Amino acid sequence: MSLDTADTSPEALAQGLVDLLEIEEVDTDLYVGKRQPGGVGRVFGGQVIAQALQAAQRSTESPKAAHSLHAYFMRPGNEDYPIVYRVVRDFEGRSFATRRVIAMQKGQPILNMAASFQTPEDGLHHQDAMPDVAPPEDLRTDRELRLESIDGIPEKYRAHMLRQRPIEIRPVNPRSWIEPVPQPAAHANWFRLVAPIGDDPAMHRAILSYASDMALLGTALLPHGFNWITPGLQTASLDHSLWLHEDFRADDWLLYACDAPWSGHARGFNRGRIFSRDGRLVASVAQEGLIRMRQ
Repeated sequence: MSLDTADTSPEALAQGLVDLLEIEEVDTDLYVGKRQPGGVGRVFGGQVIAQALQAAQRSTESPKAAHSLHAYFMRPGNEDYPIVYRVVRDFEGRSFATRRVIAMQKGQPILNMAASFQTPEDGLHHQDAMPDVAPPEDLRTDRELRLESIDGIPEKYRAHMLRQRPIEIRPVNPRSWIEPVPQPAAHANWFRLVAPIGDDPAMHRAILSYASDMALLGTALLPHGFNWITPGLQTASLDHSLWLHEDFRADDWLLYACDAPWSGHARGFNRGRIFSRDGRLVASVAQEGLIRMRQ
C-alpha cells in the first residue's frame, strides 16, 4: 500500500494520489484503474472505493453529484494487476441517479458498489456539533509519533509505517504502538491532502472516500488493547458506506471522529463523522470489518 515515488515532496505526493485516482475510460461505462507505483501485496481498500466512485462519477452528468455509496469487499485486490471497473446505469431520474460498479481483477469481482447521485436542492437542515478538540496546529503528525516508537516496532513493519504518504494525519489522542492498552472505542484524527490540488469537486470526493478507509477499522480494536502489529491478528474491511452531506476540500483540514459501538463474532462495527475546519458535518461513514485472532 505504498505511494513511494522518487520525489517525496508534498506536491509530488498529492499529485501522485490524484494521478492514481484518474481512471482511464476504455469503452462506454468501462474503466481501468491504475496500479499504485511501488505497491506490493494487497491493494488498499480505500483506493478501490475511490476508483469505483470515480467510475460512477464519470458516467453521471453534472449537476448531479454523488451523495452516498455502499460497497462490499469480496476479494482482496492484488497490486500486481490493474483493476477494471464496469458501471451499470440502474436509474436516471430528474433529481436522482443510481449507479452500480463492479471492480474486477483477472475476471473475478473484488468489490461491488452502489452509488447515488442528486441534483443539488435546498431543504431542512440540522447536524451534530463538531467535537471540541485541539486544532491540528497543536498536534504532531502520525509519522512523527511513529518515529518515536520505531525502535520497538518489528523490523518487517518499519518501512511500511514510516513511508511518506499523500494524506497527513494528526491524531487528537495518540495511542501507543508498542504497548497498547484497552481504552474507550472512540478516537479522532485531523487529516488533509499534503498539498493543494485543483478545484474539481469529483476529485475531492474521491480523495475523501480514499481517506475514509484510514483509521476506521482500528476503532473496534481499542477496547481490546490490540493494534495492527498484535501477533496473530487478522483484519480486513468487509463493507464500507459513505454519505456525502456538504461541499468540502480534501486539501483543507478535516476532522474524522470515529467510534465503534459493537464487536463480536470475528467482526467489528465502526462509525465515523467527518467535519470541516469550520464545524460543518460534511460526511458520515460506516464500516464492518473482520477481526480474527489466529494462533
